[in-house]
Amino acid sequence: MQASQTISLIQNRPGGAVVIDDQVAVEEPLEIRLDGHPVAVVMRTPGHDDELAAGFLVTEGIVSSVDQLRKIEPRPEENRVLVFLADGVAVDLGRLTRHLFTGSSCGLCGKATLEAIFTDFPPIERGTEISDAVLLAAPAKLRAAQTTFETTGGLHAAGIFSADGELLVLREDIGRHNAVDKVIGHALLNGIDLKSTLLLVSGRLSFEIMQKALAARIPAVAAISAPSSLAVEFARKSGQTLIGFLRPPVFNRYSPTA
Repeated sequence: MQASQTISLIQNRPGGAVVIDDQVAVEEPLEIRLDGHPVAVVMRTPGHDDELAAGFLVTEGIVSSVDQLRKIEPRPEENRVLVFLADGVAVDLGRLTRHLFTGSSCGLCGKATLEAIFTDFPPIERGTEISDAVLLAAPAKLRAAQTTFETTGGLHAAGIFSADGELLVLREDIGRHNAVDKVIGHALLNGIDLKSTLLLVSGRLSFEIMQKALAARIPAVAAISAPSSLAVEFARKSGQTLIGFLRPPVFNRYSPTA
């Protein structure tokens, strides 16, 4: 399955309407099954379904290391991915908050309070600082790697950078939270330690993205656009760095404030 597809459309121009071909981002459902049990259906852009499933399990607090996974079997022709936990790993399926369906615009639905989040994912202790130079160089690196966005204009991007500014992984998806799950899943499956990294997202920064970053122990999160009020509140309580409106040569630092 492809991340984009060609369609014919009518384009209105000053000289009259013409028929043209254009590229649009693909949106398809993906059912995630855990040890044979359906636990979620996410609306996503096909590709890297194994990473999406792995990241989903990390950010839902189901797994925290690759050793807890026995096998991930993507079945793209069925829009399904099968995940099998390692022997001895127990999971309460009732803890999954999405209850079988989430749209491409909603990544975390059902967590009632910040305290409930911090019960599962404790705040981050202050550690590695991301330099201003790394922050200011990151947006151009992210945009240069957004190959599908260049042809469709319809995908969000998430990228993980090392503390010295290397782009470790970038993923695109019609759902911004899916793009985040994919890069977190990639890190899990490839043994990348996220404790000294920066997560950069191409759009706005919402609460669920901060929560996902905390679950993956990512200390710094930045966005090209604005953060929400709850994202800022969450970052200040979780000990995460939050950067918004990262548009060189300026950016806003919402957390920490001192």
